[in-house]
Amino acid sequence: MTPAITLLTQKRIKHSVLKYEHEPNALSYGLEAVEKLGLPPESVFKTLVVSYEDKKNKALAVAVVPVTTKLSEKKMAKVLGTKKVAMASADAVIASTGYVLGGVSPLGQKKRLVTVIHESALQLELIHVSAGKRGLEVALSAADLGALTNAQFADISV
Repeated sequence: MTPAITLLTQKRIKHSVLKYEHEPNALSYGLEAVEKLGLPPESVFKTLVVSYEDKKNKALAVAVVPVTTKLSEKKMAKVLGTKKVAMASADAVIASTGYVLGGVSPLGQKKRLVTVIHESALQLELIHVSAGKRGLEVALSAADLGALTNAQFADISV
């Protein structure tokens, strides 16, 4: 059990867990999940952590975008109301989320971060995000993910 799965179970959120054998040499964790699980690419989302300045303080935020797209740092900054964002360091990601890169889930993180989910998620019945471990995905509704993470939905990719 990961913190993400534990949270979903505790909150009685309808979900399913999908497992696959992770290849350490995989170039893209998200696309690996698409391939190994036979999922529609547009339904699989990656969880990215960015750093930005919030009222003169450094802060982190989570971006959840389709694996077939790239995060637009410019669009993410606009949603966060800041001038610019940058990808957070691996150490900062691990410290704030409790997850390793490639297995970062938007759910069950150590610290609750501002979360923005790409608006395309709302068009899908189910989306797939990391369950908190490489080789483990969770399927749930975008509305449930949004509610659990107190997220806003916006166009944040290119």
